[in-house]
Amino acid sequence: MFEYQEIELLDDILAGNLDGAVAKLRKEAERSGYPELIHGLVEPVLRRAGEMWGESKISLAQSYVAGKVTELLLDEYLKSGSAPVGDGSRGVIIMGNIEDDFHVLGRRMVIAFLRLHGWQVVDLGNDVPAADFVDAAVRHGACIIGVSAMMLTTALNIKAVRVELDRRNLGDSIKLAVGGAIFRLRPDLVQELGADGTADSAMEAPQLMERLAEGLSKKPAAAPAG
Repeated sequence: MFEYQEIELLDDILAGNLDGAVAKLRKEAERSGYPELIHGLVEPVLRRAGEMWGESKISLAQSYVAGKVTELLLDEYLKSGSAPVGDGSRGVIIMGNIEDDFHVLGRRMVIAFLRLHGWQVVDLGNDVPAADFVDAAVRHGACIIGVSAMMLTTALNIKAVRVELDRRNLGDSIKLAVGGAIFRLRPDLVQELGADGTADSAMEAPQLMERLAEGLSKKPAAAPAG
């Protein structure tokens, strides 16, 4: 059981108390360890913050605090020397929120965990058109495109990424991963949108990417669409 409770962390995030939250998490990590703290306390709070964003109950500034808390905590985990950091040879992943989606929390956390496990991540940010994902994957030699969406209305736009990959005959050499709260509510969407997989949590994202990368075709990527 953590001394720093979920409701306290959420209250600190909503109050904009970034320094205080990080200081309390640092002390909690000394007691409980980083993996347990991230999985048992930080991740559930960020999931709740993401839900609040979707319900328009949290501001952009508060969302920034939530993401920054995670980034700083994971950075300290990396510097502690106990984190399972990869050797950088796992490959390149393109990440971003699909067109019309501006939910940053989940993507930031996933990116932090992927980098923690040795992946090179190119973050395209929010409101990314389908063609831009594929262009970036080709340009950077990425083996996976990771697309985030919070709501059903924006998640449906991910289908265009699959269409673009298939149009360029890249489906065998670039995998499509999806994530966001809607996929926990509607797991059938993964197949419906033509994605290759999703993870239930940010901590499980590195394992998903490893599975998707296994056995990928080495087929040369096509040139970006002009």
